[in-house]
Amino acid sequence: MQTHGAEFSVGGLVPLLETPRLRLRGHRAADYTALAAIWADPLVVRHIGGKPSSAQEAWMRLLRYPGLWCLLGYGYWAIEEKSTGRCIGDIGYADFKRDITPSLAGMPELGWVLASDCHGKGYASEALAAVMTWGREHFGEHTAACIIDPENAASIRVAIKAGFTLKQEARYHGDTILLFTR
Repeated sequence: MQTHGAEFSVGGLVPLLETPRLRLRGHRAADYTALAAIWADPLVVRHIGGKPSSAQEAWMRLLRYPGLWCLLGYGYWAIEEKSTGRCIGDIGYADFKRDITPSLAGMPELGWVLASDCHGKGYASEALAAVMTWGREHFGEHTAACIIDPENAASIRVAIKAGFTLKQEARYHGDTILLFTR
């Protein structure tokens, strides 16, 4: 992973991270069309609440990303495929103040999403490794969490490959989720 200074984007400073195939950068307004398509895809959201996002919901999510960086000093990156320059998803750390037991307070939460045509290419693992390297540099030694739908075998594999272990089952918004920590 290479860190190339930082990229200024509306709302804050987002470090630019690069892997052999991906560029993780700050979100841009121009990412809206790609992200709206990603978040509207039933294959993408089937394990993330199960309901495709409307165009407005996708726009509101995009507007939230710079706020994380501005307020917390960490947040989500846009995942750009180097070979095409296309925005193919999101990944990053957040504190969503989730009403969940056990509490995630004090643990940055990692999350990721990729366009369905990018599933199975190893992009999530590649991006997560870069983000976690940044996280160790930014937070120092820390415990991070991720919550995953029990039926999302692909994300469970990504989390385990990254060193996460299952802490316990929990309930969130009436659904059973798996809480992983690292």
